[in-house]
Amino acid sequence: MTLSGTAVVMLGFLALRPRSGYEIKQAVDRSTRYFWSASYGQIYPELRRLARAGLVEAEDAPTGARRRTVYRITAAGRDEFQAWLADPGFGLEVRDESLLKLFFADLLTSEQALALVRARQAVHHRWLGQLRAIDVGPPFVGGQAFPDVVLAYGIDFSEWAATWWESMERRLIARDASEP
Repeated sequence: MTLSGTAVVMLGFLALRPRSGYEIKQAVDRSTRYFWSASYGQIYPELRRLARAGLVEAEDAPTGARRRTVYRITAAGRDEFQAWLADPGFGLEVRDESLLKLFFADLLTSEQALALVRARQAVHHRWLGQLRAIDVGPPFVGGQAFPDVVLAYGIDFSEWAATWWESMERRLIARDASEP
């Protein structure tokens, strides 16, 4: 079976411990969303697909009057996830709407284009604050090393990106000032 990116996220979180779809979404929002997001609209259909494939199993676990389903990874799911995890190959695709807008920013006024640069800069500053807040909190998965490695990457990348966007803003302002 070919695993989608969302399937890999689901299996990874379920390999750590059984969870409901809601708990998976919470875990994604606190960790992988900075580099691999997943919406409820992706999570629940993917969990059903993984269950049909025998990679996870569902168990009703209501809390009070509220319906709740908890998913567990199966042995087949663990094997499939481990095979994916151990494979050194990976795809790298950048889909960044802000860069797409900036690519075509020559069609805007200078102020509008600078607003795009400043907005991107603000995103990296905001991410940096969020990542630093995670960094001082409790370990995400029990203090294991590699989530911390990914967090350090996110912090370092966000610091670099915020600084880079600041330099681009200065460069564009200087360019505009030198044009007649």
